[in-house]
Amino acid sequence: MRLWETVLLYPPTDQMMSSEIFPPGWLQHLLVVLLKLTLSCASPVKVANGTACTARGPASYILVFTGHWSPQTFPKQYPLFRPPAQWSKLVAVTHNDQYRLWQEGGLSSPGVQHFAELGVTMELVKGAKEARKMKAVGSMYRTAGIPSGIGHSSTELVLHPRSPLLSLMAKVIPSPDWFVGVDSLNLCEGGQWKQEVTFDLHPFDAGTDSGFTFSSPNFPTIPPENITMITSQKPNHPANSFYYPRLPELPPLATIWLKRQTRLPVRQHNHVSNHILPHHTKPQKFLETPLDCEVSLWSSWGLCIGPCSRGGLRHRTRYILLKPANSGSPCPELEEQAECTPHNCLAQQ
Repeated sequence: MRLWETVLLYPPTDQMMSSEIFPPGWLQHLLVVLLKLTLSCASPVKVANGTACTARGPASYILVFTGHWSPQTFPKQYPLFRPPAQWSKLVAVTHNDQYRLWQEGGLSSPGVQHFAELGVTMELVKGAKEARKMKAVGSMYRTAGIPSGIGHSSTELVLHPRSPLLSLMAKVIPSPDWFVGVDSLNLCEGGQWKQEVTFDLHPFDAGTDSGFTFSSPNFPTIPPENITMITSQKPNHPANSFYYPRLPELPPLATIWLKRQTRLPVRQHNHVSNHILPHHTKPQKFLETPLDCEVSLWSSWGLCIGPCSRGGLRHRTRYILLKPANSGSPCPELEEQAECTPHNCLAQQ
């Protein structure tokens, strides 16, 4: 007869329960197992770099976005009107490793495409709300836009141990589909929140529009390409607005600065702020970017004109495509002449 059949047929006494079926100390062992199970369910979530955030409680930060987009640092095709150089509102999301606002090397989501091309946040907000239902997103924040290439915007935000990553985007205006941003910045190392972080921002191409210049007309990329960083030599085309072949790398187009606060911010219904730290408003100094002169190809040679006795001259010209700036190489000669034999003289010979 099996043990369980014995138990059913002959109800055990207290002595049998303790000595024959359950080993000594079984109740203590059961309590230990239940405690471990409870702790495992409440353990901190793992973040993108494989480490767990074990910080106790949330952390409040002030985030300051600073634009450095000036004619001195980026003189090529610098937008002066219709519209002038400026920044869209900044969109920031706190999340865990189950969510991605955008990712270099990946395709743009519809929300990223609409934001990078038009500056519209509706699809981004919709995606973040859906991810929040799955507990992948903590909160979404926005700052005011900046009406010039140089300036500041800011907001206060709160991160929790279960959503210690920060991603953000700001559109370059005007541009085909260019933006600056941060992808999954981890503000929690082990059990500690970082106190201060500074991060330089460089331009990215969302891969949904094939325009080369700031003011390029709409030219959809079909099929869409992956998100890539724009560098001083990539795309490798002289028409590109960020093409500076003399530079090993582009200067920062913008910077974000995060500083942990000693208090949690007052709850805001729309999560929009324009708070500026007084000691952080001084513009950062960058070296001027030299812009070399660019000229067109030579035109065809003109007719040979002149007397047969002394010979004639012919001319060709070229014109300036891009004027030099910031001590860049000056323009070469725009007109050239050469000796020749006039056509009527050739006929006489």
